[in-house]
Order: sequence, then structure tokens, then C-alpha cells
Amino acid sequence: MFCIGSWGHGLVAQSPINRVLGMGPGCIRRVTSSKMVPQSNALLFLVFCISGVSGDIVMTQSPSSVTRSIGESVTINCKSSQSLLYSSNQKNYLNWHQQKAGQRPKLLIYYASTRASGVPDRFSGSGSGTDFTLTISNLQAEDVATYYCQQDYSSPPTVLQPRTQTSSPGQGGLAAPA
Repeated sequence: MFCIGSWGHGLVAQSPINRVLGMGPGCIRRVTSSKMVPQSNALLFLVFCISGVSGDIVMTQSPSSVTRSIGESVTINCKSSQSLLYSSNQKNYLNWHQQKAGQRPKLLIYYASTRASGVPDRFSGSGSGTDFTLTISNLQAEDVATYYCQQDYSSPPTVLQPRTQTSSPGQGGLAAPA
């Protein structure tokens, strides 16, 4: 997970959680798309999915923090413990997400380099196999958010760790992890 927050006259990017267990989105999709699942069953299902197995793909992001000014570029790196390249279609099953404070996560990039609909072209993804990058060119104030990579190669789905909340410069910069 990678967080960009306001700090003084520039933007601060910070990641308190450098390791995210990467697991495909299957379980989360099934729970969120099922409108009639009783809450207790959904919880049990999620607990089952999160427990995973020893073969889970581990995703690691870096750097842990970086400071940039508006108009500059930010590069976030993501490494997978195994290749995310699916040989039959030659696609890398790596997604990049952005989550702004108080909002749901938004898909930015899928298949490692394909921008989701409506995403500005200053967001770009690259990489293949186990090494990937997200680059934000011409950084803007609205880019204050949490960024994280997620593998979509195998199940169970990615376990999202507690996020770091961002705040405006008038509120004292970055807050502690939630």
C-alpha cells in the first residue's frame, strides 16, 4: 500500500505497510456481488478466504516513503513472489488501485499497463512477470490518496492491510495508520 498525502508545499507519499499478501479477487467479488448473503455467512466466507494457504502470492511495494512537489513524477514499485504472466494470453494479472480518504478503492490500471476507463493518462503502469511500476507524471493535488498493487493471478484475493489516512496541510500532514 502506498499513500500520497499533503505536507507543506509538496506532496508526501508514504507506505507504512510494505508487504501485502497478494491473492486474486475471487472471494471478494463473490461476497460483494451476492446481495442476499446473510452477514454472518459473508463474514465466515471472508475469514475462510483470508486464511489462505502457504502458497499465497506475496506482493511487496516500495519505497516506503517519498516526497514530491506538484508537477513532479512519482514511481511506485511492486514485486510479486511469483510471476503474474499468464502464458496462454500473455497478460500480466497485476492491478493498481487508488483510494482517497473516505472513499472506496478505485481501479487505475489492470493487466499491468491498461488504464481503466476515465483514468488520466498521467497514470501509467509497466512491468512484466514479477516486477511492476506505477508512475504518476505531473503530480496533482487530487492525487492525495493511498495506492496499492494487487495480483489477480490466483485466489484467494488480496488481503488489504490497515490504510494510512491522509489529511490536508492545515490538519498537520499525514495522520497515523487507522
